[in-house]
Amino acid sequence: MPLVLLLLCSVVTFFVLYAPQPLLVLFSSNFNVSPAQSGSLMSLTMLPLAIAPIVYGLFLAKRNVLLVLKMTMVGLAISCLLFVHVDSFYLLQWLRFIQGLLLPAALTSMTGYIGMRYQGTALHKNMSLYIGSTILGGYLGRVLSASFASMLDWQSFYYVIAVLLVLLSCLIKPSNHQAQIKAANSPKDYLRPLKNRALISLYLAVFCMFFCFAGLMNFLPFILQDTFAITDPKDVGLVYTGYLVGAALSVASPWIVKKCPSAAVFIFWIFILYVMTLTVMQFPSFWLFITAFTLFCMAMFMIHTTAAGFANHLSQAPSTVTNGAYVSFYYSGGALGSFLPGFAFEHFGTHGFLLTLTFVCLLGTWCITQVKEKTDNVQSL
Repeated sequence: MPLVLLLLCSVVTFFVLYAPQPLLVLFSSNFNVSPAQSGSLMSLTMLPLAIAPIVYGLFLAKRNVLLVLKMTMVGLAISCLLFVHVDSFYLLQWLRFIQGLLLPAALTSMTGYIGMRYQGTALHKNMSLYIGSTILGGYLGRVLSASFASMLDWQSFYYVIAVLLVLLSCLIKPSNHQAQIKAANSPKDYLRPLKNRALISLYLAVFCMFFCFAGLMNFLPFILQDTFAITDPKDVGLVYTGYLVGAALSVASPWIVKKCPSAAVFIFWIFILYVMTLTVMQFPSFWLFITAFTLFCMAMFMIHTTAAGFANHLSQAPSTVTNGAYVSFYYSGGALGSFLPGFAFEHFGTHGFLLTLTFVCLLGTWCITQVKEKTDNVQSL
């Protein structure tokens, strides 16, 4: 399978995940639900993403990952078509949960395929390209969703997603899939190499990282509405441009990592930057908020792109299992972060919300100090 096709599949798959996010205020108003309930459209999708990838990683170790990816994309297309035709918030929640069951199969298939096909420097390079495609998909999914909602209606973008998913699935040729790794005797044999304290600490730091990121991205429309009186979905979508600018700035991370004693040291200092941006967002200045938001996104992407490759470097488990576990911890943080901080926002406003994220971010920083202590003998990636 050409890498460019896999990256396109990744971009469109992330459309499915993030398209509802800039529309949460709209859903809250249309269905007369609270901000926290509206945020459940993201958390219900991320909840299966938090649990299923490690299971899928075990399953895919013995399966043709490209065939699974092809079938999953067709399933996601069907779910998008159903999503636009329901008139109950309860049914919207169920469909988002079903999408959450399908998405980890696609994500684990893609990361597993990269891990099986490439090694060494090529693995880190192509895994970084994959992470970049997820960033681009997240950005375009949010901005295009908001733009379609403003110019046409929110349902129209879902028709576009469905068509793209079907077209890309037709281009996937499962027969080109590489030979699978030798099967282990039991799931325990696959999971045993994950019992690495440095690896677990890294996974926990990734959990905290995405908890904060998902929380801010999910409730950004409500912050913009309450603090800066920005309500138009198109304007909300434009604010997400900071997300793309941050992603562009993060491309320097591989070069910076090489200048650091280790990947763990690099991630530690980026976590410090992560904490600082959340602190700056407390000031009631729109342009200061946008600047801090852009740097916040940059920090997250730097951590994410480095940690994904670092996990593969530390782990002796099969690629699908290592990356499945990574995705599980990543979206566990996303599932909780897209929902729980909403209660802090409802009861204590923007300041209490940002303080909650800052506390979790500090926990992530501490986890990385544990990784550093356990990997002092690991060379910089």
